[in-house]
Amino acid sequence: MSSFTDKRIAVTGGSGFFGRYVVRKLEEAGCAHVFVVRSKDYDLVDNAAVKALYADARPEVIIHLAGRVGGIGANQANPGSFFYDNLMMGVQLMEQARLFEIEKFVAVGTICAYPKFTPVPFKEDNLWNGYPEETNAPYGLAKKMLLVQAQAYREQYGLNAVYLLPVNLYGPGDNFDPASSHVIPAQIKKFVDAVESRAPEVVIWGTGTPTREFLYVEDAAEAVALAAEKYNKSDPVNIGSTYEISIRDLAILIARLTGFKGRITFDTSKPDGQPKRRLDTSRATVEFGFTARTDFEEGLKKTIDWYLADRDNLK
Repeated sequence: MSSFTDKRIAVTGGSGFFGRYVVRKLEEAGCAHVFVVRSKDYDLVDNAAVKALYADARPEVIIHLAGRVGGIGANQANPGSFFYDNLMMGVQLMEQARLFEIEKFVAVGTICAYPKFTPVPFKEDNLWNGYPEETNAPYGLAKKMLLVQAQAYREQYGLNAVYLLPVNLYGPGDNFDPASSHVIPAQIKKFVDAVESRAPEVVIWGTGTPTREFLYVEDAAEAVALAAEKYNKSDPVNIGSTYEISIRDLAILIARLTGFKGRITFDTSKPDGQPKRRLDTSRATVEFGFTARTDFEEGLKKTIDWYLADRDNLK
Protein backbone atom coordinates (compact mmCIF):
# COMPACT_ATOMS: atom_id res chain seq x y z
CA MET A 1 0.00 0.00 0.00
CA SER A 2 1.34 3.45 -0.91
CA SER A 3 2.01 5.96 1.84
CA PHE A 4 -0.19 8.99 2.48
CA THR A 5 2.36 11.32 0.90
CA ASP A 6 2.07 9.40 -2.38
CA LYS A 7 -1.71 9.88 -2.59
CA ARG A 8 -3.40 12.16 -5.10
CA ILE A 9 -5.12 14.69 -2.84
CA ALA A 10 -7.69 17.23 -4.06
CA VAL A 11 -8.37 20.21 -1.76
CA THR A 12 -11.59 22.10 -2.48
CA GLY A 13 -11.24 25.74 -1.55
CA GLY A 14 -7.50 25.18 -1.74
CA SER A 15 -6.82 28.71 -2.99
CA GLY A 16 -8.83 30.35 -0.19
CA PHE A 17 -7.70 31.69 3.17
CA PHE A 18 -7.77 28.35 5.00
CA GLY A 19 -7.09 26.24 1.95
CA ARG A 20 -3.73 27.83 1.17
CA TYR A 21 -2.46 26.86 4.63
CA VAL A 22 -3.76 23.30 4.31
CA VAL A 23 -2.10 22.89 0.91
CA ARG A 24 1.15 24.24 2.34
CA LYS A 25 1.00 21.84 5.31
CA LEU A 26 0.43 18.89 3.01
CA GLU A 27 3.34 19.90 0.81
CA GLU A 28 5.59 20.45 3.83
CA ALA A 29 4.66 16.92 4.97
CA GLY A 30 5.91 15.57 1.65
CA CYS A 31 2.64 15.18 -0.27
CA ALA A 32 3.69 15.40 -3.91
CA HIS A 33 0.32 15.25 -5.67
CA VAL A 34 -1.92 18.02 -4.30
CA PHE A 35 -4.62 19.29 -6.67
CA VAL A 36 -5.95 22.76 -5.74
CA VAL A 37 -9.64 23.06 -6.60
CA ARG A 38 -10.48 26.69 -7.45
CA SER A 39 -14.01 28.06 -7.74
CA LYS A 40 -13.16 29.79 -11.02
CA ASP A 41 -12.41 26.36 -12.52
CA TYR A 42 -15.10 24.25 -10.81
CA ASP A 43 -18.46 25.55 -9.58
CA LEU A 44 -19.07 22.85 -6.99
CA VAL A 45 -22.78 23.73 -6.76
CA ASP A 46 -23.05 22.38 -10.32
CA ASN A 47 -22.98 18.58 -10.45
CA ALA A 48 -21.44 18.53 -13.92
CA ALA A 49 -18.51 20.56 -12.58
CA VAL A 50 -18.12 18.15 -9.65
CA LYS A 51 -17.96 15.22 -12.07
CA ALA A 52 -15.39 17.10 -14.16
CA LEU A 53 -13.28 17.68 -11.05
CA TYR A 54 -13.09 13.96 -10.29
CA ALA A 55 -12.31 13.14 -13.91
CA ASP A 56 -9.56 15.77 -14.07
CA ALA A 57 -7.92 15.28 -10.67
CA ARG A 58 -8.49 11.51 -10.24
CA PRO A 59 -8.14 11.99 -6.47
CA GLU A 60 -7.60 9.24 -3.96
CA VAL A 61 -8.30 11.66 -1.07
CA ILE A 62 -10.67 14.65 -1.01
CA ILE A 63 -10.30 17.39 1.60
CA HIS A 64 -13.46 19.49 1.36
CA LEU A 65 -12.87 23.01 2.66
CA ALA A 66 -14.88 25.02 0.12
CA GLY A 67 -17.94 26.87 1.31
CA ARG A 68 -19.92 30.05 1.19
CA VAL A 69 -19.15 31.73 4.51
CA GLY A 70 -19.35 35.04 6.33
CA GLY A 71 -20.04 36.79 9.60
CA ILE A 72 -23.41 37.37 11.28
CA GLY A 73 -24.42 40.11 8.84
CA ALA A 74 -23.64 38.01 5.78
CA ASN A 75 -25.52 35.04 7.25
CA GLN A 76 -28.56 37.20 7.98
CA ALA A 77 -28.56 38.65 4.47
CA ASN A 78 -28.09 35.32 2.64
CA PRO A 79 -29.70 32.47 4.61
CA GLY A 80 -31.12 30.75 1.55
CA SER A 81 -28.02 30.85 -0.62
CA PHE A 82 -25.75 29.98 2.31
CA PHE A 83 -27.89 26.88 2.94
CA TYR A 84 -28.28 25.80 -0.69
CA ASP A 85 -24.73 26.40 -1.87
CA ASN A 86 -23.07 24.70 1.10
CA LEU A 87 -25.49 21.78 1.08
CA MET A 88 -25.19 21.12 -2.65
CA MET A 89 -21.39 21.33 -2.62
CA GLY A 90 -21.09 18.74 0.11
CA VAL A 91 -23.82 16.36 -1.05
CA GLN A 92 -22.56 16.21 -4.62
CA LEU A 93 -18.88 15.97 -3.76
CA MET A 94 -19.44 13.04 -1.41
CA GLU A 95 -21.83 11.27 -3.78
CA GLN A 96 -19.27 11.45 -6.57
CA ALA A 97 -16.56 10.37 -4.12
CA ARG A 98 -18.32 7.07 -3.52
CA LEU A 99 -19.13 6.62 -7.24
CA PHE A 100 -15.47 7.20 -8.12
CA GLU A 101 -14.53 4.88 -5.24
CA ILE A 102 -12.00 7.25 -3.68
CA GLU A 103 -10.13 6.11 -0.58
CA LYS A 104 -11.00 8.92 1.83
CA PHE A 105 -13.21 12.00 2.15
CA VAL A 106 -12.32 14.62 4.78
CA ALA A 107 -15.30 16.90 5.41
CA VAL A 108 -14.58 20.13 7.25
CA GLY A 109 -17.71 21.43 8.95
CA THR A 110 -18.23 24.33 11.34
CA ILE A 111 -18.78 25.13 14.99
CA CYS A 112 -22.02 26.79 13.83
CA ALA A 113 -23.48 23.27 13.64
CA TYR A 114 -23.70 23.10 17.44
CA PRO A 115 -26.94 23.89 19.29
CA LYS A 116 -27.35 27.48 20.47
CA PHE A 117 -27.21 26.56 24.16
CA THR A 118 -24.59 23.83 24.15
CA PRO A 119 -22.92 23.29 27.56
CA VAL A 120 -19.36 24.65 27.64
CA PRO A 121 -16.98 23.15 26.68
CA PHE A 122 -18.76 21.82 23.59
CA LYS A 123 -18.41 18.03 23.36
CA GLU A 124 -19.05 16.17 20.12
CA ASP A 125 -21.76 14.13 21.86
CA ASN A 126 -23.81 17.34 22.33
CA LEU A 127 -24.02 18.04 18.60
CA TRP A 128 -27.65 16.92 18.21
CA ASN A 129 -29.06 18.28 21.48
CA GLY A 130 -30.82 21.35 20.07
CA TYR A 131 -31.18 23.83 17.20
CA PRO A 132 -28.24 26.04 16.15
CA GLU A 133 -28.11 29.78 16.84
CA GLU A 134 -30.67 31.37 14.53
CA THR A 135 -28.51 33.88 12.65
CA ASN A 136 -26.25 31.19 11.20
CA ALA A 137 -28.46 28.08 11.47
CA PRO A 138 -28.98 27.62 7.69
CA TYR A 139 -25.22 27.61 7.11
CA GLY A 140 -24.52 25.46 10.17
CA LEU A 141 -27.17 22.88 9.29
CA ALA A 142 -26.02 22.64 5.66
CA LYS A 143 -22.51 21.86 6.87
CA LYS A 144 -23.89 19.50 9.51
CA MET A 145 -25.46 17.38 6.78
CA LEU A 146 -21.93 16.43 5.75
CA LEU A 147 -21.72 14.48 9.01
CA VAL A 148 -25.04 12.72 8.36
CA GLN A 149 -23.96 11.86 4.83
CA ALA A 150 -20.48 10.75 5.92
CA GLN A 151 -21.87 8.36 8.52
CA ALA A 152 -24.59 7.04 6.20
CA TYR A 153 -22.17 6.48 3.33
CA ARG A 154 -19.68 4.76 5.61
CA GLU A 155 -22.44 2.40 6.80
CA GLN A 156 -23.95 1.62 3.39
CA TYR A 157 -21.07 2.00 0.96
CA GLY A 158 -17.97 1.66 3.11
CA LEU A 159 -16.76 5.16 2.22
CA ASN A 160 -14.03 6.28 4.60
CA ALA A 161 -15.50 9.72 5.31
CA VAL A 162 -14.49 11.74 8.38
CA TYR A 163 -15.92 14.97 9.76
CA LEU A 164 -14.07 17.79 11.53
CA LEU A 165 -15.57 20.72 13.49
CA PRO A 166 -13.20 23.71 13.60
CA VAL A 167 -13.86 26.87 15.60
CA ASN A 168 -13.53 30.35 14.09
CA LEU A 169 -10.19 30.69 12.31
CA TYR A 170 -8.01 33.78 12.02
CA GLY A 171 -4.58 34.72 10.77
CA PRO A 172 -2.63 36.39 7.97
CA GLY A 173 -4.54 36.29 4.70
CA ASP A 174 -7.97 36.41 6.34
CA ASN A 175 -10.99 38.09 4.71
CA PHE A 176 -11.14 41.75 5.72
CA ASP A 177 -14.15 42.73 3.57
CA PRO A 178 -16.61 44.41 6.00
CA ALA A 179 -19.57 42.87 4.14
CA SER A 180 -18.52 39.28 4.79
CA SER A 181 -15.66 39.14 7.31
CA HIS A 182 -15.72 37.36 10.65
CA VAL A 183 -15.24 39.08 13.98
CA ILE A 184 -11.43 39.27 14.25
CA PRO A 185 -10.67 40.76 10.82
CA ALA A 186 -13.73 42.99 11.12
CA GLN A 187 -12.51 44.40 14.44
CA ILE A 188 -8.91 44.76 13.25
CA LYS A 189 -10.05 46.82 10.25
CA LYS A 190 -12.32 48.99 12.40
CA PHE A 191 -9.59 49.79 14.91
CA VAL A 192 -6.87 50.38 12.31
CA ASP A 193 -9.19 52.69 10.36
CA ALA A 194 -10.08 54.55 13.57
CA VAL A 195 -6.41 55.05 14.48
CA GLU A 196 -5.60 56.42 11.04
CA SER A 197 -8.64 58.70 10.86
CA ARG A 198 -8.27 59.71 14.52
CA ALA A 199 -11.86 58.69 15.16
CA PRO A 200 -12.84 59.02 18.82
CA GLU A 201 -15.03 55.91 18.84
CA VAL A 202 -15.29 52.39 17.46
CA VAL A 203 -18.70 50.69 17.42
CA ILE A 204 -18.87 46.90 17.88
CA TRP A 205 -21.93 44.79 17.13
CA GLY A 206 -23.88 43.32 20.06
CA THR A 207 -23.52 43.52 23.82
CA GLY A 208 -19.93 42.30 23.99
CA THR A 209 -20.86 39.54 26.43
CA PRO A 210 -20.78 36.46 24.14
CA THR A 211 -17.61 34.41 24.26
CA ARG A 212 -15.72 32.87 21.37
CA GLU A 213 -12.88 30.46 20.82
CA PHE A 214 -10.46 31.20 17.99
CA LEU A 215 -7.88 29.01 16.29
CA TYR A 216 -4.84 30.30 14.42
CA VAL A 217 -5.17 29.20 10.82
CA GLU A 218 -1.78 27.48 10.65
CA ASP A 219 -2.70 25.32 13.65
CA ALA A 220 -6.03 24.44 12.02
CA ALA A 221 -4.25 23.43 8.82
CA GLU A 222 -2.00 21.12 10.81
CA ALA A 223 -5.09 19.50 12.36
CA VAL A 224 -6.67 18.87 8.96
CA ALA A 225 -3.46 17.41 7.56
CA LEU A 226 -3.09 15.11 10.57
CA ALA A 227 -6.70 13.95 10.35
CA ALA A 228 -6.40 13.34 6.62
CA GLU A 229 -3.47 11.05 7.22
CA LYS A 230 -4.38 9.36 10.50
CA TYR A 231 -8.09 9.55 11.40
CA ASN A 232 -10.47 6.94 9.98
CA LYS A 233 -13.55 6.83 12.21
CA SER A 234 -17.17 7.95 11.90
CA ASP A 235 -17.23 10.10 15.06
CA PRO A 236 -17.02 13.89 14.51
CA VAL A 237 -13.94 15.63 15.92
CA ASN A 238 -13.64 19.14 17.37
CA ILE A 239 -10.70 21.26 16.23
CA GLY A 240 -9.90 24.23 18.46
CA SER A 241 -7.54 25.99 20.82
CA THR A 242 -9.66 25.72 24.04
CA TYR A 243 -8.99 29.46 24.67
CA GLU A 244 -12.21 31.40 25.33
CA ILE A 245 -12.55 35.20 25.24
CA SER A 246 -15.53 37.57 25.33
CA ILE A 247 -16.22 39.88 22.40
CA ARG A 248 -15.71 42.82 24.77
CA ASP A 249 -12.29 41.59 25.91
CA LEU A 250 -11.38 40.81 22.31
CA ALA A 251 -12.17 44.40 21.32
CA ILE A 252 -10.10 45.76 24.21
CA LEU A 253 -7.17 43.53 23.22
CA ILE A 254 -7.29 44.47 19.53
CA ALA A 255 -7.60 48.15 20.46
CA ARG A 256 -4.41 47.85 22.52
CA LEU A 257 -2.52 45.96 19.82
CA THR A 258 -3.52 48.48 17.14
CA GLY A 259 -2.85 51.53 19.30
CA PHE A 260 -6.45 52.74 19.50
CA LYS A 261 -7.04 54.86 22.60
CA GLY A 262 -10.58 56.09 22.00
CA ARG A 263 -13.97 54.88 23.16
CA ILE A 264 -15.38 51.41 22.43
CA THR A 265 -19.18 51.38 22.13
CA PHE A 266 -21.38 48.30 21.80
CA ASP A 267 -24.43 48.53 19.54
CA THR A 268 -26.93 46.40 21.45
CA SER A 269 -29.47 46.67 18.62
CA LYS A 270 -27.27 44.25 16.64
CA PRO A 271 -27.36 40.48 17.26
CA ASP A 272 -24.87 38.72 19.50
CA GLY A 273 -24.89 35.35 17.77
CA GLN A 274 -24.25 32.23 19.84
CA PRO A 275 -23.93 33.04 23.58
CA LYS A 276 -20.80 31.00 24.31
CA ARG A 277 -18.28 28.97 22.33
CA ARG A 278 -15.46 26.79 23.59
CA LEU A 279 -14.63 23.27 22.51
CA ASP A 280 -13.53 20.11 24.23
CA THR A 281 -10.68 19.09 21.91
CA SER A 282 -9.55 15.94 23.73
CA ARG A 283 -10.76 13.64 20.95
CA ALA A 284 -8.44 15.31 18.40
CA THR A 285 -5.51 14.90 20.78
CA VAL A 286 -6.22 11.24 21.43
CA GLU A 287 -7.12 10.22 17.87
CA PHE A 288 -4.48 11.99 15.82
CA GLY A 289 -2.24 13.91 18.18
CA PHE A 290 -3.42 17.46 17.54
CA THR A 291 -2.94 20.25 20.08
CA ALA A 292 -3.01 23.94 19.13
CA ARG A 293 0.33 25.68 19.65
CA THR A 294 -0.09 29.37 18.78
CA ASP A 295 -0.63 31.82 21.65
CA PHE A 296 -3.73 33.91 20.95
CA GLU A 297 -2.15 37.34 21.43
CA GLU A 298 0.84 36.32 19.33
CA GLY A 299 -1.48 35.13 16.58
CA LEU A 300 -3.37 38.42 16.69
CA LYS A 301 -0.12 40.38 16.39
CA LYS A 302 0.86 38.38 13.31
CA THR A 303 -2.57 38.98 11.78
CA ILE A 304 -2.48 42.72 12.46
CA ASP A 305 1.07 43.02 11.12
CA TRP A 306 0.06 41.18 7.94
CA TYR A 307 -2.97 43.42 7.46
CA LEU A 308 -0.95 46.60 7.92
CA ALA A 309 1.66 45.39 5.42
CA ASP A 310 -0.60 43.85 2.79
CA ARG A 311 -3.95 45.64 2.91
CA ASP A 312 -3.18 47.76 -0.15
CA ASN A 313 -3.10 44.52 -2.14
CA LEU A 314 -6.47 43.31 -0.86
CA LYS A 315 -9.32 43.31 -3.32
